Amino acid sequence: MSVFGLDPKVERHLIADEGEVIVDEVGKHWAAKVGCVAEMVAAAPVLLLLAVLPKPLYFVPLLLALGLLLHGLWRYVGLRMDRFVITNMRVFRVHGILSQRIATMPLSRILDISVHTPFVGRIIGYGHFVFESAAQDQGLREIRFVGRPDERGLTIQRVIQRSGLRGRMPQPDFPMPEYDPTRVGQLAAYDAASGGQMAARAEADAAADTRDLNATRDYGDELPWWRETR
Repeated sequence: MSVFGLDPKVERHLIADEGEVIVDEVGKHWAAKVGCVAEMVAAAPVLLLLAVLPKPLYFVPLLLALGLLLHGLWRYVGLRMDRFVITNMRVFRVHGILSQRIATMPLSRILDISVHTPFVGRIIGYGHFVFESAAQDQGLREIRFVGRPDERGLTIQRVIQRSGLRGRMPQPDFPMPEYDPTRVGQLAAYDAASGGQMAARAEADAAADTRDLNATRDYGDELPWWRETR
């Protein structure tokens, strides 16, 4: 990711003897550089003032154009040197031109990651990360202009999950029986047969009660000897 030598060389900040490797290295989205590029381009129209100003005032547009060009170039280089790095152990940000600053956050301290994607970002593909951690780091509180933010947010979640820092479902103390589709099918068939038998028995009982009621109505108040209560 080096253009004209503008590379912060993040590899030298890795803990190589502990097995730390880079999962993803994120530079600023090109949308963050539009302002500084426009500032450098604006230096050209300023030079057109030389055509209308007298010679004693030529230094005004020259200094203004030079200031715009240098300031825009400085901002561009600063954005090029600003990198957000995801490793298998932590996330950190490296930024700065003459003096370099590093902000680090271990994966164990990341409590939540919010992804804010503005309307323009949804069109051209950038967003902003907001980290909630156990102890806030000012350099990593918000990472702006991240390309493909949803994909990179999932990358961080996967790294955290694979490192074992997220709680997993507790296992029961007793052994769980293995899944047996044959037994499940037998139980389902048994339940169906039992339900059918119970339904048939209920229908038979209802029919018997109906016959008894009809017999009582046929004989009036006097019951036959085989229906008398003993």
